[in-house]
Amino acid sequence: MNEKLNFIHGRRSIRQYTPETVDEQTIRSLLEAGMSAPSARACDPWRILVVTDRAKLDKLAEILPYGKMLRMAPLAFVVCGDLNQANSQSLSYLLQDCSAAIENILLAAHALGLGAVWLGIHPREDRVSGVKQLFGMPEEIIPVGAISLGHPAETKEARTRFKPEYVHYDQW
Repeated sequence: MNEKLNFIHGRRSIRQYTPETVDEQTIRSLLEAGMSAPSARACDPWRILVVTDRAKLDKLAEILPYGKMLRMAPLAFVVCGDLNQANSQSLSYLLQDCSAAIENILLAAHALGLGAVWLGIHPREDRVSGVKQLFGMPEEIIPVGAISLGHPAETKEARTRFKPEYVHYDQW
């Protein structure tokens, strides 16, 4: 692995956190990183809900079947898209833009010494409706994914899942 890319290879899903909270400046830095993502025609349809309320984090953990770590996390982001703001009001562009924002947040969290996990919401209708109901989201807002965040209580080795057989040059 190229050493210059350790900020990518070292980013792993961290599911255990210390009780320490995440300060406001770090939260702001993560939000700025997310909103620095590319967006189709610079429409920036992402909308990010910051969740620090313990009862809401616990309820979110109930809605997301793989989100049990939210019960330990001091913080979560719910990355949503405003369908009215997406390029051509297209769900596909909204999903691409929000996914780019999520990845930026994950990389920024790792660079800032935090642990994080990407939890899928869309397209599972039970998850989408549960999250929308929990947070009182309007119809045009589509929750795409949640990010569990906190100071890591575990470490994992850097890695790549590169497989040369998945790569094609010039034609399939």
